[in-house]
Amino acid sequence: MTKKVAPFHRRRFLKTAISAASAAFAAPMIIPSSALGLDGAVAPSERIVVGGIGIGNRGTYDLGCFLEQKDVQFIGVCDVKEARRVGVKKKVDELYGNGNCAMYRDFREILDRNEINAVLIATGPNWHATMATYAANAGKDIYCEKPCTKNISQSLLLADTIRRTARVFQAGTQRRNLPHYSFACGLARNGKLGKMKRVYAHPAGMQAVTSGWLPAEPEPEKGVVDWDTYLGPAAWRPFNPKLLDGFNFEKGGGLVGGGVLEWGSHCVDLCQWAVGDCPPPVEYNAPKEGELMARYESGVELIFREKGWIPLGSCPVRFEGETGWVEAGDSGKLVLSSPELLAGRVVEEIGGYPATFHVRDFLDCVKTRSQPKGNADAARNAHIACHAANVALFLNRQVKYDTVKNEFIDDVEANRLQSEALREPWRL
Repeated sequence: MTKKVAPFHRRRFLKTAISAASAAFAAPMIIPSSALGLDGAVAPSERIVVGGIGIGNRGTYDLGCFLEQKDVQFIGVCDVKEARRVGVKKKVDELYGNGNCAMYRDFREILDRNEINAVLIATGPNWHATMATYAANAGKDIYCEKPCTKNISQSLLLADTIRRTARVFQAGTQRRNLPHYSFACGLARNGKLGKMKRVYAHPAGMQAVTSGWLPAEPEPEKGVVDWDTYLGPAAWRPFNPKLLDGFNFEKGGGLVGGGVLEWGSHCVDLCQWAVGDCPPPVEYNAPKEGELMARYESGVELIFREKGWIPLGSCPVRFEGETGWVEAGDSGKLVLSSPELLAGRVVEEIGGYPATFHVRDFLDCVKTRSQPKGNADAARNAHIACHAANVALFLNRQVKYDTVKNEFIDDVEANRLQSEALREPWRL
C-alpha cells in the first residue's frame, strides 16, 4: 500500500516557523555573569592573558601579585624544574577551578601561543635580557625581574628592542610605585631640596668577581631539571644542585654583578629617578673608605655606600640638595631635613616593598599602551650606572663613560667588560 504524503502548504509552514521563532525569543538566554563583567568579574574581552617563565621563589611571589588582579587570566607556566611546573599548575588550576594551566620546559613554546598578551619573566638574571628580547620579538609585553641585564651591551640592546617592537616593558623595580619613595624622588626632581648635589645608593655588598665552578655532581634527567636550558646563554659548567637554589647572578662566565647590581639596580634606579631619569653618570671612581663615587655630567654625585644610613630598613636612598635633604628605606618611612618639605601632606607608609602596585601599573599600561614607571629606558640608564660602577670596582680605578657613544673613553680594558659572548645557540 502506498503511503499518502500530506500536501505542502506554504501558509502552514510560515505559521509554524513564526510560532517556533517566537517561542525561541521568549525563552530566557542564560549567560554567565563572568562573561558580562558582572558581580565583580572582568569580561573575557577585557582580560590580559599572561604566561609565566621561571617561577621560583621570587617568581612565585610575583605570580601571586598577578593572580590577585581580576583582569588577569594566567594560562601557562614554563620552568626548567618539573617540581615548579607542577606546583604552579596546581596553584593556578585550584584558583580557576579547572585544569587548563599548561606546562612547558622550553620558553619558546609558551611564546608561540598567540593568545598570550604578556609574560612574567622571573628566571635567574643570567636569562633576563635574552628571554625578554625573544618575548618582545614574539609580540609579548613583559614584566621582567631585575637585574634585567648582565652588562652594558645587553642594557642597550634590550631598550632598543623594546622601542623597535613597541612593547610594554616593566622592570621589577617595584619601589617606583611606592608612595614614600615616589614622594622623596619628587622632592628632588621638583627642586624642593634646592639644586641637587648628591644622591646616595646602598649596594648591599661592594664586590666584583668572576664566576667560578662548583664540583660536578650527577645531572638529573632533563624532564626533572633541564640543566642545559638552565645555563642558557651562559658559559657551560658542570651540574651542581647548589646553583639551582638561592640567588645566583651568573651561572656562567663574565663579570659578576654582586651587590652593586643586585640591590644597586633598585637603589640606583631610585637615584636615577630623583635626578630626572637622565643618562647615567659619566665618571666612576675606585672605592675609597667604603664609598664609590660616580659623577653625572651635571656635576651631581652618585655615591654607593655601605654605612652611615639612618635605620629606615633595606634599600635606603638619600637625596641632598643645597637647601634640604630626604632619606627613605623599605620601612615605608621618610626622614626629612625640615617638616616644611611635607607641605602639610601625609605620605602613606607602606613597608616591605610589595610589588602589587607595580604589577598593577604594568597591567594598566598594557591596556593603554603607555609607559610604566619601570620602563625599558629607565631600566637601561640605571643598569648602565650599576654596570659601569662595577667595572670601576673590578678594575679598582677610575673609568669615564661616554653616554652618547655608549662606551668607555680611551679605555680598552674597560670596554672589554661591556659585553660577553653568549653560548650557542642563543643570540640577542
